[in-house]
Amino acid sequence: MSYLVEILLPVTGDDGRTVLERARNELTEEFGGVTMHLNAPAEGLWENDGDVDRDRIVVVEVMTDELDRQWWAAFRRELEARLDQDEIVIRAAQVERL
Repeated sequence: MSYLVEILLPVTGDDGRTVLERARNELTEEFGGVTMHLNAPAEGLWENDGDVDRDRIVVVEVMTDELDRQWWAAFRRELEARLDQDEIVIRAAQVERL
């Protein structure tokens, strides 16, 4: 079994490209590859004090044979700090390669 790790990465403003490039480089170095769904970004919406806030979300995927939860937790905290976000979602699912 392997794992598919998905990062729902909010990228807004001029910093978005820099954040994506840095994340791509770090994940490629750590896991040997990464997939970024750049041409079909999602839109994240949430209510904030009666207003609706929006983020452009890029889905970042990594395949890995081992799930190092501590590494991913530290990476999530680093991304949250870089992007000034309360929470960035990183989720993992077991997958069977066919």
